[in-house]
Amino acid sequence: MGPLPRTLELFYDVLSPYSWLAFEVLCRYKNIWNVSLQLRPTLIAGIMKDSGSLTAMRFLTVVKLEHPELLEKVSRELWMRVWSRDEDITEPQSILAAAEKAGMSTGRARELLERVSTPQVKNQLKETTDAACRYGAFGLPVTVAHLDDETYMLFGSDRMELLAHLLGEKWLGPVPPAATARL
Repeated sequence: MGPLPRTLELFYDVLSPYSWLAFEVLCRYKNIWNVSLQLRPTLIAGIMKDSGSLTAMRFLTVVKLEHPELLEKVSRELWMRVWSRDEDITEPQSILAAAEKAGMSTGRARELLERVSTPQVKNQLKETTDAACRYGAFGLPVTVAHLDDETYMLFGSDRMELLAHLLGEKWLGPVPPAATARL
């Protein structure tokens, strides 16, 4: 049996293209580096006060609560819509389209979308945003590494080489050989 996985938390908002870069790199490296990647949808507006992604981030929050296994795919689809195809992610139909493309049934996606304004979802997103702020976040993405009873906060998508060093791992570039088979 190998060493237990170390924990990384990625605080992100789909309106942050830099969050997307960090997201993709960490998703590619989570198995290579043997880390437990905790995806933490965070409202960048709570940190920077204005982004327009409130419904999308609440939707990702309810996905994390109800279908955490789909969080990576739904997050990626929202990024693809807004940053790759210049499509909307603020309207319900856009969010539903992203969820469906990620493999969620239309009915289930609608049920989750109806819950985005519930106190549970609002509070969870606020708690996650507050947690990022407690770590010292001043923007996104923020990666928090929990290693040997120490906590390290790294801001930005350009800190992967430093993260690899902290983990005692090799940085193989943004698309490591083990990830190319998935692309």
